[in-house]
Amino acid sequence: HWGARGWVLHQNTDLWRATAPMDGPSWGAWPVGGAWLVTQLWDHYLFSGDEQYLRDVYSIMKGSVEFLLDILVEHPEYGWLVTAPSNSPENFPAWEGNGRFFDEVSALFLKARTISAGPTMDMQIIRALFDAYAEAAELLGVDGDLRDEVRAKRQQLAPLQIGRHGQLQEWIEDWEEIEPEHRHLSHLWGLFPGNEITPESTPDFAAAAETTIDLRGTGGCGWSMGWKMALWARLLDGPRALAQFATLIGDDTLPNLFSLCGRALQVDGNFGATAAIAEMLVQSQGGRIHFLPALPDAWAAGSATGFRARGGFEVDFRWESGKLATATIHSRNGNTVRIRSDEALVVSSEGRQISPRVLTGGLIEFDTRAGSTYLLSGG
Repeated sequence: HWGARGWVLHQNTDLWRATAPMDGPSWGAWPVGGAWLVTQLWDHYLFSGDEQYLRDVYSIMKGSVEFLLDILVEHPEYGWLVTAPSNSPENFPAWEGNGRFFDEVSALFLKARTISAGPTMDMQIIRALFDAYAEAAELLGVDGDLRDEVRAKRQQLAPLQIGRHGQLQEWIEDWEEIEPEHRHLSHLWGLFPGNEITPESTPDFAAAAETTIDLRGTGGCGWSMGWKMALWARLLDGPRALAQFATLIGDDTLPNLFSLCGRALQVDGNFGATAAIAEMLVQSQGGRIHFLPALPDAWAAGSATGFRARGGFEVDFRWESGKLATATIHSRNGNTVRIRSDEALVVSSEGRQISPRVLTGGLIEFDTRAGSTYLLSGG
């Protein structure tokens, strides 16, 4: 289908090992499904720090990168590297001739009109994969020429853009949507589960992401509500994450707590909501641990145990009156730990107090030893 090296998973790959594009003439041919999954392999490495695991999955990462390098083309108007054909699953752009005849054309024709070049979600996933691959190749000391090519091509990808309504554009062009409250938020992949967009490092794009969620509304189905919870958590907005959780429980959850999408049970909503709750309590993207980043007032006191953080750390923590009371950090690999905190923290290990290094932006850091545990308490 593609005449490319490496490998690809499209939007739908099933138990019978069908690999051809399916599900109609539009999102079935989406070419970055495999790349998304590879970013999760990299995330697993970031949590574990297991170099042997990284060596085991490296060839999978490399094959996905080779595929993308072969299919990226230069946009004839803007000069950016883009995927084409592709689409933004599964929304309909209202470009000329699309929305005007919405009630008159067939559903099949409408699906065909979702085809576009370089949708925002594709570019976010490819940037994340290219960054992960380049770092993996450098860590393992392999494929230097390919690593350099990946880094160069990454700089040529179509960038994030803010549209006329203050929203994050879903496509290269600032098109309207046929379904403004569509359940998908594909173009916010870079906020969650990716981390290209953050309130700290990209405040303008974070504000555009907030506008995008507002325009989409609180509806959808179980899995999209779980996704919106996590998006609000990444925007550090605990009250709105909790409000979305209430909508999920009230509108798209069965008495046995399974989530729904229409009349169908889809466990994605359960997994998404639990992932979002974890994001409300602790985040570790961007090389730092942030306790209680999106804690709503209704959860003023509580505790959590056995959470994992990127960098090879396991954390238990307790909070009172909406503030961190104590936390323990178990270091599996002996990496330096960096913590974001809005309050002074006392750090100790084995009865010995540690003086952390104070950084800008409310960050502290200290070195750890593999197998050791560190206690944090409010100052």
